[in-house]
Amino acid sequence: ILPFLRTKPTFEKIIVIIPFALKTFFPYLWMDFLYFGDLLRILVRFVSRRRRIPLFFALDRFFEQTAAHPDRPFIVFENESYSYTYTDKRSNQIANALRSHPGYEAGGTVALFMGNEPAFMFTWLALAKLGSPVVLLNHNIRTKSLLHCFNCCKANVLIAASELKQAVEDVLPSLLEQGVTVLLMTTHCSTAGLESFSVKVDEASQAPVPPSFRSHITFKSPAVYIYTSGTTGLPKAAVINQNHLLKTMAVLSSNGVMSSDVIYVNLPLCHTAGFMIGFIGSVETGSTIILKRKFSASQFWDDCRKHNVTVVQYIGEIMRYLCNTPKRENDRDHKVRLAIGNGIRAEVWKEFLNRFGNIQVREFYASTEGNVGFVNYAGKIGAIGRVNFLYRKLFPYMLIKYDTKRDEPIRDANGLCVESPKGETGLLVSKITDIAPFLGYSHNEEQTEKKRIRNVLRKGDLYFNSGDLMRIDKDNFIYFQDRIGDTFRWKGENVATTEVSDILTMSDCLKEANVYGVQVPGNEGRVGMAAVTVKQGAQFDGHKIYKHVVSYLPSYARPRFIRIQTAVELTATFKQMKVKLVEEGFDPGRMQDPVYILDDNEKSYILLTTQVYSSIISGNLKL
Repeated sequence: ILPFLRTKPTFEKIIVIIPFALKTFFPYLWMDFLYFGDLLRILVRFVSRRRRIPLFFALDRFFEQTAAHPDRPFIVFENESYSYTYTDKRSNQIANALRSHPGYEAGGTVALFMGNEPAFMFTWLALAKLGSPVVLLNHNIRTKSLLHCFNCCKANVLIAASELKQAVEDVLPSLLEQGVTVLLMTTHCSTAGLESFSVKVDEASQAPVPPSFRSHITFKSPAVYIYTSGTTGLPKAAVINQNHLLKTMAVLSSNGVMSSDVIYVNLPLCHTAGFMIGFIGSVETGSTIILKRKFSASQFWDDCRKHNVTVVQYIGEIMRYLCNTPKRENDRDHKVRLAIGNGIRAEVWKEFLNRFGNIQVREFYASTEGNVGFVNYAGKIGAIGRVNFLYRKLFPYMLIKYDTKRDEPIRDANGLCVESPKGETGLLVSKITDIAPFLGYSHNEEQTEKKRIRNVLRKGDLYFNSGDLMRIDKDNFIYFQDRIGDTFRWKGENVATTEVSDILTMSDCLKEANVYGVQVPGNEGRVGMAAVTVKQGAQFDGHKIYKHVVSYLPSYARPRFIRIQTAVELTATFKQMKVKLVEEGFDPGRMQDPVYILDDNEKSYILLTTQVYSSIISGNLKL
């Protein structure tokens, strides 16, 4: 370029040099500019909708899409296709059947206990038409956890899938004692107290539900309750109001998803990603959803090819599982152009692109109840997002220094938090404001308060504690480092250690239990482990403990390893010592204590040998 510039006037030299200078010193400026354009467009659309009379909600967007594309497939599920019109009429039938039921109270909260199936979406739309907030129960939970989650939101009706009949029957006496109406999506049920609901739905009118049924709804009204395992205790119901639901509708469209796209949804609809991004996000774009009961690595790409899928959702584990499948000649034979999700590690990201082709990966960061999020719109491998001055003005956040051993923020002499310098790890906190509220947890002020952190920059200010340690590099990309406190992530789920500890100590032989997560090579997140003490006069019974944890805990929350100690170590402030235990991991060669491993084949916890440990580390034995 230098010989070329010597022949040009000064003005032309400047014009030529500017693009090269910008690319060299500000390589992401154009991407930043485009992203801000998207943000502005989303903001204008959101404000416009907020000003509409009558009020405009996510349900109204579904009405718009149905009117615009009545015959377009909305849901494709197990070789059956359901159009926008069919979905609208079927949800009308459910709504009309429910509003004529004596156990249903107009506008009352209803709990939905279903896996991934079209009836989940039909029922949610029906309840939205009736103006009822919906409790999204995780279909994996059972007994104590199921009852706890149901009771959190004071629902008076439970609608369950037919395949979950046994799980409902296990808690039915408690539900009936509370006067709860329990409806099962089946044509026949002989269990006393359980009503079959499908026949009533089939016989109900397809007439639209009068808007008067939802005339009481405002932007602050709860739309759904989504459960999350936070820092302590049993799962908590995060409140998602109508305003928040309206905002999150834009996630897919802001990432370039259009009505012509076909979206593969295999994440649970009871969780934020599956429900708010996969389902509600598709309502915004008017796209077609290919709905899967659950993720299958072996069927993933065949499904994508069969249905001409263009957009897929993921969590970190999904990408790793796909990369671990046997290589095939047609690995790049598909139409997928965008993968959107979170939790993918840098090495898996690279391998995914090398193997499956030029797919745009949009990694983002958000939490169900949180008030801040980031998007890696620049595609920097390994980063969860990109930060900048303007975004920080709109959503004030910061990384503060955190003492992982004392499990608390580091504060200065004035009692204020200390901001982490760029390049250093810190705890992400975000200021609670009108534009970035934290709505907390339903009927759980104690746990809500634990997610608030005060006196951060000045006395009296209030921030949301994300519980996540982050790092920002010199190019303003932000990276997830780890979770703090009493939570770890396994199989795409947050595991609350206090809940697991409480369950373990309910058993006959265990006195104390200190639960934590340990890393296993080749696996995302941390696998559960418990250091326990045995009650005096009792013996550790692997069969009984196995039966106990299977009865009370979903598979992802069950400790894979149990370490028997003579005493649980405590800190100076009488908190259970976790740091040393995490460092020691589950290697039986590093400790004197016996370690047991959960064995589903034996239906017991059996002694972990060095041979089995080596098989796990080498990847020959999968957890």
